[in-house]
Amino acid sequence: MLFNITEPTNSLEWVIFLAEKYSNMFIQGTILTLYIAISGTILGFILGYVVGLIQDIRIRKEDNIIKSAVFKLIKAVCRIYVEIFRGTPMIVQAMIVYYGLRQSGVELSSVAAGILVTVLNTGAYMAETVRAGINSIDTGQREGALAMGMSPLKTMLFIVLPQAFRNILPEMANTFLTNLKMTSVLNVIAVQELFMAAKTAGANYYKYYEAYLVIAVIYFVLCFVFSRLFSLIEKKMEGKKDYVLAVEYMEAQ
Repeated sequence: MLFNITEPTNSLEWVIFLAEKYSNMFIQGTILTLYIAISGTILGFILGYVVGLIQDIRIRKEDNIIKSAVFKLIKAVCRIYVEIFRGTPMIVQAMIVYYGLRQSGVELSSVAAGILVTVLNTGAYMAETVRAGINSIDTGQREGALAMGMSPLKTMLFIVLPQAFRNILPEMANTFLTNLKMTSVLNVIAVQELFMAAKTAGANYYKYYEAYLVIAVIYFVLCFVFSRLFSLIEKKMEGKKDYVLAVEYMEAQ
């Protein structure tokens, strides 16, 4: 034992006592929290990218009626999906998805349901971020690529998306940090994540305040570490700041 506290007498001693006694439970809860947050954010980001690209599809006048109708239908479905998941709380979404699927005969584990909800919720928010990131790129670049003979798909993949990704990376980082904290609501569908671990540990001694202080420290450390990690990635993607433009170099000669 790290601390020889047999009978805690104050809140600090109770925090140390619970952290030590239920260390395995808190570690497992932290691992599961990270697993759900990381997988949900990555898959949700992919979903959001797809939805954002669909929303950016431009229907031209020369397109045939069937093609235009299909695109309009798909864009409408994506818009409804985004509005629903952006307009409802994640805790309600978890209850509806988990128990709704079970009533429909789909046996989904609580962890799988939690990941699914995180993916759908993240995808809805990232879709708008991706669409805004695409629109932030100068349209002249897209028009120039098309004028040089590149197809709309290649223009999007090789010209627009790489620049858009750099613009939306900060929002992606914020979304991951939000998911890291929002996994706590998944305890309503019996996901044994970090919040559920504190709830269980606190119930054994009726020391909820002290148990929640333990996970508050864990959440803070996780968010602090990942926040600094994303900051380093952003700086790397910005490149060096001591470069000289070719035009400025020629003028200086």
